[in-house]
Amino acid sequence: MATLTLQHEKYTFSALRTYLAALAFIAGNIVVPQLCHLIPRGGLIFLPIYFFTLVATFKCGWKVGLLTAVLSPLVNCAFFGMPPVASLPAILVKSTAIVGAGWFLCRKMGFSIWSVLLTVLAYQAVGMAFEFIMTRDIMYALQDVRIGWPGMLIQAVGGFLVLKLIEKW
Repeated sequence: MATLTLQHEKYTFSALRTYLAALAFIAGNIVVPQLCHLIPRGGLIFLPIYFFTLVATFKCGWKVGLLTAVLSPLVNCAFFGMPPVASLPAILVKSTAIVGAGWFLCRKMGFSIWSVLLTVLAYQAVGMAFEFIMTRDIMYALQDVRIGWPGMLIQAVGGFLVLKLIEKW
């Protein structure tokens, strides 16, 4: 099993480094979605708003992850209109589910491709349940799996590889 150098204890809400780390991950969650939206349906296919939330959570812990999870969609919506306001509740639920699942799985299983993959599956399951409860439309609730499976794959494999790349930071 791979071992990621986790130094979560350095990231407290009273430490400037927490907010600087979150700012860097939020920037990633702003730039990458803008690039994906240049492709028709790119946001729906690649699910880019979640990528750096996943990385932030595994690398820096739940505090940086939570800041990234909440602020990324809100900033993107405020400045670029994407995601649409109507989509914010589901995206915020999914984003915070990444933080909860990622933090829990990383603590219980350690850092591995499996803990990252399970985090992606867990946040999608929570998100699908939330969307189904809100809309009573199973096809809408399954949209991320039907259309966004490439993004889920990128999150799991790409997230693991990025974390391995930045392991020593």
